[in-house]
Amino acid sequence: MKYETIIFEEKNQVAKISLNRPEVHNAFNKIMVEELSFAFNEIAKNSKIRVVILTGEGKSFCAGADLNWMREIVNYSYDENLEEAMQIAELLYLIYSLPKPTIARVNGTTIGGGTGLMCACDIIIASEKAKFGLSEVKLGLVPAVISPYVIKRIGEASARRYFLTGERLTAEEALKIGLVNTVVSDEKLDSEVERITNFLLTSGPNAIANCKELLIKIPGMNLEEAKAYTAKMIADLRISEEGQEGMSAFLEKRKPKWVKT
Repeated sequence: MKYETIIFEEKNQVAKISLNRPEVHNAFNKIMVEELSFAFNEIAKNSKIRVVILTGEGKSFCAGADLNWMREIVNYSYDENLEEAMQIAELLYLIYSLPKPTIARVNGTTIGGGTGLMCACDIIIASEKAKFGLSEVKLGLVPAVISPYVIKRIGEASARRYFLTGERLTAEEALKIGLVNTVVSDEKLDSEVERITNFLLTSGPNAIANCKELLIKIPGMNLEEAKAYTAKMIADLRISEEGQEGMSAFLEKRKPKWVKT
């Protein structure tokens, strides 16, 4: 597919998606939401891709919804608004539940819906120059569809403050509340992303997919449900091809087959 608003690259088992509207700080519109959805659906089906990196072209990661798109939305009916909101909600869940690890390479300012895209990823590595904000209340709106992913990241106490005030955060402040995992200098951003990517590539692909399933399902289970679910999962994995290979490689002091030598 020829993309209009994103750049899609694939190399050495890694897919890199770059939001490509730097002239508007990579603000997303209907086309970008559709293209991101298509790209992540294709990644889910591609067994050759094992890690996904999401980033932005230019000086910003993502400034949220595009102003021109918002001008259109002002005149939408309720049903049209609901449809648009559901498309964004579906995209965020698609990223969050992708059975492959995702890294947000946050190269700059990230506002509103851009924070949601970032929080739907597994690991967030930010430049020290990055700035963050949940400024929807300043427009008389709320961070609705992104809220499940942001609250999972920062917890209710911090969400209450930043959802209600719309304050901007520095990268260091974002790190303190758990909004990002790591903050590095702008010059070290790529090397840190590469370092984490290499760690992910040495992990079993099926094991990673199952880890992500655990992270999604366990919080909604009681201990009785979790007991049976987790026991079955580890038993299945131990007799699986990947599990057998991983344990054999460990006992034989060699690298498993999924690790490139």
